[in-house]
Amino acid sequence: MHSRTLVMAATLGLMACARQVPASATPTSTSTEPRAVRLLLDTPARETHTLTKLREDIEVDATEGERTPRVVATGQTPTLSLDGHRARLYGDAKGTLGIAVDNFLLLEVLDASGQVTRRATVGFTEAVHMGREQVDSVGRRAFNFEAGEVDITHLLPDSAPFQVRATALDTWGVGRVSDVYLLLAPGSRADNDDLRDQ
Repeated sequence: MHSRTLVMAATLGLMACARQVPASATPTSTSTEPRAVRLLLDTPARETHTLTKLREDIEVDATEGERTPRVVATGQTPTLSLDGHRARLYGDAKGTLGIAVDNFLLLEVLDASGQVTRRATVGFTEAVHMGREQVDSVGRRAFNFEAGEVDITHLLPDSAPFQVRATALDTWGVGRVSDVYLLLAPGSRADNDDLRDQ
């Protein structure tokens, strides 16, 4: 009879410990919360010739306009980590609006030492070159994108810290860009890789 009481007490003690595990795990659940970081501030349309800053390290295969693009706006995130999240572009912090750019965004991924490790363009542009490198484009060739349509997860390191620098560039007519936010939200790189193989 006494040994049954001890076994029952031990079982209840283990159950009480098991109940405490989720409570201690609660702080790590915050890493599953979406995080929005503003990349670019809404910049109204301006005629190309009034944009005085040039990106002379870039050459665009332009059929119309200038081959050396002019800077509309630039911005950079603080140091971030992917932590298994997906990284998409939106026009607001809540992830409900799309983005607009005329002509295109240059996205540059920087490592912890500030060195550029990856580049890509988003928007309406011909081929973009930096030295001998042709910069890959992400998404379709357009001025406007739906909320979350532009997914840049594949550009970012899985576990190392990074920053993203965005430069809105223009080559002809008028240059403008909407608010652009980088939203990190739960998801996995594998989901996108599976879709890419279909």
